[in-house]
Amino acid sequence: MWCLYALKGRQPRKLVATFDSEQQLLAYVQWATLAHKPDGTRTFEQKTPLTGYTGFEHENCPDLGSVDLPHNPTPGML
Repeated sequence: MWCLYALKGRQPRKLVATFDSEQQLLAYVQWATLAHKPDGTRTFEQKTPLTGYTGFEHENCPDLGSVDLPHNPTPGML
């Protein structure tokens, strides 16, 4: 399982979604990214787990059980 974390300034990262594969996660982030700014931050689509954040991190993570997070979100889920 892969975990997607949202970043904003100096705030602690926040787990916002999980994915079955890294490829799915990266494809989703690419779709959700509206703009890459010169300072390295991003603007994301509205109504996505990344809305309001300025960056992301991801990592392979253990199965989190039944957490209340989007799993494998897709553009069709908007």
